[in-house]
Amino acid sequence: MTHEIKLMTEKEKMLAGLIYSAVDEELLKELNEVKDIIHKYNSPLPSASQERFAILKGLLGHTADDEFIINQPFYCDYGKQISIGKRFFANFNLTILDEAPVTIGDDCFIGPNVSIYTACHSTDPIERNTRQEWAEPVKIGDNVWIGGNSVICPGVTIGDNCVIGAGSVVTKDIPAWSLAAGNPARVIRTITDDERKYYFKDREFDAEAWATFNK
Repeated sequence: MTHEIKLMTEKEKMLAGLIYSAVDEELLKELNEVKDIIHKYNSPLPSASQERFAILKGLLGHTADDEFIINQPFYCDYGKQISIGKRFFANFNLTILDEAPVTIGDDCFIGPNVSIYTACHSTDPIERNTRQEWAEPVKIGDNVWIGGNSVICPGVTIGDNCVIGAGSVVTKDIPAWSLAAGNPARVIRTITDDERKYYFKDREFDAEAWATFNK
């Protein structure tokens, strides 16, 4: 009795975190189809919000609600590996290379020109030039603010309630309630309740604003 061995497709390898061919015909076809969708999303007037919203709903893998905003232009590779939580906001020029899952929690803010990468390449030039690669997932928790011009590298997890300073390159996991910045990003300090009453450096919220945060 013989057993048929089913070989994995290159996409199945990609999603499993295995080495796969980046020049596989089916993958290239899907990438080009997504490029057309992205072009449609970035082309309408910003005021054509319903048209743009419908395009994103069909492109992204999961959206927790209908309150998300992603400003034009936006770029991604596949879209279906991207999951966003409630009340997500991303400013201009967000780029997500979602060869592996990119999971973003609730109430996350992303500044302009932020890039999130999952694709990985060998440091050896001979291996790299074969166009074989793999992908590592990225996970971003709830209530995270990522400052403009930051880069989130493959395999990184950012915990809940973190702030990533502008221009950071995040190469390692960041624990919850951390303020991290730099290249490579490092934890500068833990965010505490003591600083809640300040909106910038030593400037305190007025009584009316403070009351709205503590209902």
